Amino acid sequence: MAKAALFLILGLVPALACAQAPNADLACKATGTDFVYDCTIRLSRGGKPVEGATVTMSADMPSMPMAHNIKPVKAQPAQAPGEYRAQLDLEMLGVWAVKLRLAGPVRDQLILHYEFDSQGATPVRR
Repeated sequence: MAKAALFLILGLVPALACAQAPNADLACKATGTDFVYDCTIRLSRGGKPVEGATVTMSADMPSMPMAHNIKPVKAQPAQAPGEYRAQLDLEMLGVWAVKLRLAGPVRDQLILHYEFDSQGATPVRR
């Protein structure tokens, strides 16, 4: 009986950890200045907005590792719960790996792949 309970508990740990992993959605629009985007980051965990986080955003181009390593910028809290805003200054159009470093109530690093064009950014499905 004790072994069965232990296996049940150990089986639930990964599921509980995944349920509490943070989720991020990124919306970026071109500013009118070449390769500069105003971005809104929406953070949630377990379906609820993550408030009070420190969010740092940077980017790297996966097709040219370390060639276009963008300096990290700190995102500022927006008016809506779980929303943060930052300006991303890229070096060219294309697919970028946007890195979000989270601290505060949740500590994690998320990497989101987006294609940036003259209008804004769209997620890349991998």
